[in-house]
Amino acid sequence: MPPEACNRPRGSECVYTPAMSQNTAIVIGVGPDRGLGAQLCRRFAGESLHVLVAGRTREKLDAVVRSIEADGGSAESVVADATSEADTRALFDRAGEQLSLAIYNAGNNTPGRIEDMEADYFERSWRVCCFGGFLFGREAVRRMKPRGGGTLLFTGASASLRGRASFGAFNSSKAALRTLAQAMAKEYAEDGIHVGHVVVDGAIAGEKIRTLLPQYAEQLGEEGMIGIEGIVDGYVFLHRQPRTAWSFELDVRTSKEKW
Repeated sequence: MPPEACNRPRGSECVYTPAMSQNTAIVIGVGPDRGLGAQLCRRFAGESLHVLVAGRTREKLDAVVRSIEADGGSAESVVADATSEADTRALFDRAGEQLSLAIYNAGNNTPGRIEDMEADYFERSWRVCCFGGFLFGREAVRRMKPRGGGTLLFTGASASLRGRASFGAFNSSKAALRTLAQAMAKEYAEDGIHVGHVVVDGAIAGEKIRTLLPQYAEQLGEEGMIGIEGIVDGYVFLHRQPRTAWSFELDVRTSKEKW
């Protein structure tokens, strides 16, 4: 944050308030720099938006913000739990009246066989994937309607479209998010709010898979993992679409993906 942007005394904590002329974006579900959430933040900061970088880990959020600011962009980190109604409301309150883009990128891959699954494990998957999307989407439309519109995007997965053995919790939760997004797209189009859903059909070539599943990443190879920049291009495409030609859904996969 540039020093001149702070209106509080030196030595006090400064909460950045974007200029009224600068549109604001929120991206929740931000982790490491080479992750989809962080790269969405970087790209839309490059589109001259002030980006609220939201997630659960302050260290990772601050690193993304520093990177954006180093490139001349405008951003601030906000620690928030996507399943918390209070956190979500506070996040949107912080965005101000100039909110033009909101992206729900929170999610969790929750494998497991149904017969072995504890009830709270299944519920947690739904809360992160779907309930959090409801809270986020509701607050977004409440703030976008008065200004005549905006863009609300949700990150989906292969699980959004089909069930798979040993992924019942994740499949059902992501499918529920997709249906919610579709309902919102139809409900708020007349208010000028473009709601979209991006199906990321396959493994993302980012830090998570390389760190947590290095053997799987090696097995897939570079051509078998979806490039982050290409996925981000899809979000930018949806955000830029004119009202006379909106898409609800965009799916992204590699040429090697069996679908």
